Amino acid sequence: MGRVEGKVALITGAARGQGRSHALRLAEEGADIIAIDICDQVASADHTMGTEEDLQETVVLVEKLDRRIVAIKADVRDRSALESAVAEGVAELGRLDIVSANAGIASTGPLVGLPEQTWQDVIDIDLTGVFHTINAAVPHIVAGGRGGSIVLTSSAAGAAGVQNLGHYVAAKHGVLGLMKSLALELGPQFIRVNSVLPTNVDTPMIQNETIMKLFLPHLEHPSRADAEKPDSNYRAANVLPIPWVDPVDISNAVLYLASDESRYVTGITLPVDAGFLIK
Repeated sequence: MGRVEGKVALITGAARGQGRSHALRLAEEGADIIAIDICDQVASADHTMGTEEDLQETVVLVEKLDRRIVAIKADVRDRSALESAVAEGVAELGRLDIVSANAGIASTGPLVGLPEQTWQDVIDIDLTGVFHTINAAVPHIVAGGRGGSIVLTSSAAGAAGVQNLGHYVAAKHGVLGLMKSLALELGPQFIRVNSVLPTNVDTPMIQNETIMKLFLPHLEHPSRADAEKPDSNYRAANVLPIPWVDPVDISNAVLYLASDESRYVTGITLPVDAGFLIK
């Protein structure tokens, strides 16, 4: 039996990156998947975003694992659309046990003078989008009467300050506040709520020139090869001498928190940060 055999997991931001990785890892261990993604570009984001083709590729990969998947295009900023999408997925798959509130964007710039829309997009997606996901999902978990597990994706930046990412830092700190309050509110119904705190993860969110210039400002056009050099600021940010972790490293943490192995674990922050937070 898989570690989440027979359960259904909702994942936002599932078209690619960490979200796709979470979908595949949970499917490998027996879960059916409700995969939601905006499948569109937010203009203020400093990275490309997933597409409908990417989301369809997630479907193909999950089905290759002989698991069921319902994939729906929806924006976590739109509470009613998200509620409809989750309800559709639950109606088809029959239940909801696990939530991975993973959808997020990043952009850069000093807080003083940051464009209003740049601030608002990050807050609306990375924080309010988590609030919307919870509200769309929790009634279905409660209706099942079996308890469940909610995993909120924060960041190592959710527990530290980072220059030129202040709006992202604020949103990810807010996610931890949501997690702790929800753990208290939902615990009596055996719904556990925890958060993962990744360091840099090898996804398109960081594999782009704009984000790389935060770590390598002395280079006009920094590249992946520059970031991987032994003396790179990417490596220096972590205790373990690596520039980033792989998406599956975060997925393994999500799987642990989703499974019965952590059945009495709630209200925690689980860093997968190569030592970033103790540096």
